[in-house]
Amino acid sequence: MTDQRDDQDEIANEITAAARAARETAERAEGTRKPGEGKKWPLGKIGIGIGSAALAAAVIYAARNRKKD
Repeated sequence: MTDQRDDQDEIANEITAAARAARETAERAEGTRKPGEGKKWPLGKIGIGIGSAALAAAVIYAARNRKKD
């Protein structure tokens, strides 16, 4: 009967140790940034810049076969 009681106490100690570790980790993590909360990139401006460069490249490519007079 004591073996079963010791096993239950050991399991309870493991559970409380895991809960304590999780709580301590959560307390240390308070105030830190979450992965998705970083600086946002100006995607609209980047997209316009890439689009302008692509358009310029297309114009240069189309005009490269024209003979200069």
